[in-house]
Amino acid sequence: MMQDVFLVGIGASPGIAIGSAYVVDRRRMSAVERSLDPQEVEGEVRLFETALQVSRQQLEDVKNRVADPHIAEHLHIIDTHLLILKDPMLVDETIAVIRREKINAEGALMRTLRGFRSVFDAIDDEYLKERRSDVDVVGDRILRNLVGVSQQSLAEIERKSVIVAHDLSPADTLQMDKSRIIGFVTDLGGRTSHTAILARSLGIPAVVGLESVTSQIREDLPVIIDGTTGTVVLNPSLDTFREYLEKKQFYEYQAEELTYFRGLDAVTLDGHKIILRGNIEIAEEVPIALREGAQGVGLFRTEFLYMKRKCVPSEEEQVAAYREIIESMVPHPVTIRTLDVGGDKLVSDIDLSDEANPAMGLRAIRFSLKEKNLFKIQLRAILRASAFGKARILFPMITGVAEIKSCKKLLEEIKGELAAEGRDFDAGIEIGIMIETPAAALVTELLAREVDFLSVGTNDLIQYCLAVDRGNEHVAYLYEPLHPAVLRALRMICKAAKQVGIMVGICGEMAADPFYTLVLLGLGFDEWSMNAPYISQVKRIIRQVYRPEAEELVEELFVLGSAPEASRRLSEEMGKRFPSLFGQPARSGRE
Repeated sequence: MMQDVFLVGIGASPGIAIGSAYVVDRRRMSAVERSLDPQEVEGEVRLFETALQVSRQQLEDVKNRVADPHIAEHLHIIDTHLLILKDPMLVDETIAVIRREKINAEGALMRTLRGFRSVFDAIDDEYLKERRSDVDVVGDRILRNLVGVSQQSLAEIERKSVIVAHDLSPADTLQMDKSRIIGFVTDLGGRTSHTAILARSLGIPAVVGLESVTSQIREDLPVIIDGTTGTVVLNPSLDTFREYLEKKQFYEYQAEELTYFRGLDAVTLDGHKIILRGNIEIAEEVPIALREGAQGVGLFRTEFLYMKRKCVPSEEEQVAAYREIIESMVPHPVTIRTLDVGGDKLVSDIDLSDEANPAMGLRAIRFSLKEKNLFKIQLRAILRASAFGKARILFPMITGVAEIKSCKKLLEEIKGELAAEGRDFDAGIEIGIMIETPAAALVTELLAREVDFLSVGTNDLIQYCLAVDRGNEHVAYLYEPLHPAVLRALRMICKAAKQVGIMVGICGEMAADPFYTLVLLGLGFDEWSMNAPYISQVKRIIRQVYRPEAEELVEELFVLGSAPEASRRLSEEMGKRFPSLFGQPARSGRE
């Protein structure tokens, strides 16, 4: 094989691993659909039920073998897979297909799984789409047990290796011994998959989504993986090996240095404190956020609870989910964003007609105010869970005062109901809104008078402000966080919040990018929320600067007339102040 074959995938877990490949067979199972004679049907149902039972026992065995307390924190993921094994939409539907269509269990299961996949494939949200992988993994386990095909346990691997696989399940990742498995690459997967989350928690470098890496790597081939950039190098040359060895040493030095900042406050040299919180989607991410020094949850996305169901999650189910996270974060607050979906059909009993332009259609708070029964269930659950710690409610995509007043009116009605029922809740629970549109930015002062805090969602704000879909490859280059219009909108929001006297936070991707730390500090944001691995990086920069210097830099950027000019000036400043982090050419301004 030629040397220095570079592949680019998705950096799922940061770090650099250099070693030899160990290829494991994790290809998805296929099944042949076969017709049954009537007398065979019930026997096939029993075979399916036996495969379910064996699958459950295998997962329970994985849980029982995990002794490391840091790994045990993530056994919720296995519990999720155990719940899928009991899900009526998987179990009952498959049995119904066996009986109705008189086909074998493998064929019936494949039909059921195809139904799941079609729903998940229609979802735009990356995180929600990644939950399809959990169903795939469980389905594959059942199929293997149906046909009697076993697979090698990663716990049995004895030599230091970089694992190469079509895909890896959370159960695989939980069994990894860091002293032997130094990294992994897969054909499938994304940053928000459970496997990726586990890899980050365990500190194992990983690159996923390489599509065909298993067909390009043979056993024992020298491999370098860079989980920060998503780069994989096959059969590296001596020069490349030396280059990445130096990068690996530098990365490990920086990672060790960052651990020092985890327990420290984000305080500037002149004593100005910034609150750094974590963005989370599921309970498994709470330990990671706490380990990285998050002072609470600044954005808890609740959409996962509503995915691919026959009916909306019950009030009791939601109370349990919110309570688990709230209690684990005491004494810090958990900011729960109410359902933020568009026209994607996540719940089967909610019928939304297709929209020509869902990004500007019935989504977020508009959807909730239309589906008031669903909205009421969620608000009741949040209020009841607030009795177990510090909770805050965040309403998404508010564009005017009328919307927030409607939300507040409904919330007060629910408080009255709960009080009459004798239920405990935080009567003074704080409420906030997300500023995500130019309309909201222009009337921030009016909105701020109605709430306790603001949170800016820069991902949508930038897209709406610049009329750019950053997922569209033809116009993504126009997505410019340092565009003069974006900077002015952010300053307008901060000033309005300060005038009214409430806290203003930011929870979009700008908050997590150290490149923009001085800009956000200079603009005046009080609270930043981000994915946990970035907290220490941002904190380190905040602790090394004076706030007035950041404010002066922002004033300079406002004088400049374009995003490229602002990006060059910011690159120059960050390179001068933090040469080990930003000693590189000016960035385009794109995130």
